[in-house]
Amino acid sequence: MSILVTGGAGYIGSHVVVELLNKGEKVVILDNFCNSERSTADRIRQITNKNVLDYLVDITDARAVDRIFALHGFECVIHFAALKAVGESVQNPFAYYHNNVAGMLVLLKAMQKYNVKQLVFSSSATVYGIQDSNPIYETADRSAISPYGQTKIMCENIISDLAKADPKFSAISLRYFNPVGAHSSYLIGENPKGAPNNLMPIIANVATKKTQKMSVYGNDYDTFDGTCIRDYIHVVDLAVGHIHALEYIRCHKGMTSVNLGTGSGVSVLQAIETFESVNDVRVPYDVIDRRKGDSAVLVANVDKAKHILNWQAKIDFNTMCRDQYGWATRCNKV
Repeated sequence: MSILVTGGAGYIGSHVVVELLNKGEKVVILDNFCNSERSTADRIRQITNKNVLDYLVDITDARAVDRIFALHGFECVIHFAALKAVGESVQNPFAYYHNNVAGMLVLLKAMQKYNVKQLVFSSSATVYGIQDSNPIYETADRSAISPYGQTKIMCENIISDLAKADPKFSAISLRYFNPVGAHSSYLIGENPKGAPNNLMPIIANVATKKTQKMSVYGNDYDTFDGTCIRDYIHVVDLAVGHIHALEYIRCHKGMTSVNLGTGSGVSVLQAIETFESVNDVRVPYDVIDRRKGDSAVLVANVDKAKHILNWQAKIDFNTMCRDQYGWATRCNKV
């Protein structure tokens, strides 16, 4: 039987597909390529020397999704297909609720029809909103401050209710902190269409002279250097976490949620300075006013991942910076 990876040509999805293929799993990708490239599947084949089927299908297209399920005997679904820009979700909330929540309902309906009982869900630390204490445990209140974060909470609730109603259903919601870096081949990585929203791609764009300068939003937070602190995790570590999650749901029923991060934080200024040092580049920046909604510190407690998944991040921040730059350099030469 095979595994369906929705959004499998995206940043995290493509790295998970590589790890799945390297483990000998059969994989089918479903993606509408709105924020990825069809050629990603070819690069996955190049990395793994294994075949993967890819379908151009939108997750909200119920008939098309049904056809894919009818063609393949899926054991499990790993669900990434979602819009993911926080700022854009504020400007266009309907698109986010339609794609992320309605798409989840389409997927779950197909899973029920074809008796697929295992789901790994791509969630996010945005479900935690602004927290007063760190590190953040999975039991922390969920209080997302953006439509994007709200869609993740809604999807988690839907999955949880389904798991309660169906004793054979098994699901895990993986709450990522800040994925960065790229595969060591530099054949796959994050390549957003339009301006990047996350810190590391912004730094990389300045380092490769795609943009001249970056903005640091505030230097008066209650942190050691005044800038925000976040938990960054290498995308390959994150992908391996999905393999462990898959192994877990194959043996456990019900639904659970797990943080995936390193458990340690890096400030904005630390990130810039480390990136400059590791890659021998300059990253000019200006300090401007704080951005509304930013927390001073967001760091994961990762005890649960260690305990139930037997997983923990291994790749250090220097390597994250090296791989981010290597990927950005390749992209800017294409």
